[in-house]
Amino acid sequence: MPMIQVRYVTPAPRPELRGAIAALAARLGRECLSKDPGVTAVLVEPADPQGWFVAGRRPAVEDGKAAFWLDIKITAGTNTKGETAAFVRAAFDGMAALLGPLHEESYVLVHAVDGDAYGYGGRTQNARWAAANPG
Repeated sequence: MPMIQVRYVTPAPRPELRGAIAALAARLGRECLSKDPGVTAVLVEPADPQGWFVAGRRPAVEDGKAAFWLDIKITAGTNTKGETAAFVRAAFDGMAALLGPLHEESYVLVHAVDGDAYGYGGRTQNARWAAANPG
């Protein structure tokens, strides 16, 4: 039940990328982290190239490179370090394939959140687990 947020910037506007980015993020959640795509939510937002700075420069404007920030929230303890590392690598590679040349300072953050502090539909993840595993 991850929530995935992606912000991205490209040298020229490319709003058609939203669907492809959302599909990539959900697919990688399934393939790398074993997350159920049926309860995966993805929010994709293009950013203003004039407002995206790395080291005081605007890579999309000045260097012609795209950049992104992908933030995924998952329940703590549900993935190994290796799975998380594979997700980070695949996200960077997948975004490069979609956006073109990327600035190296494009980030992926995997938030592993306590199951009592995270949920959907009005129930925490730990409450869902307890209901599914009585006794």
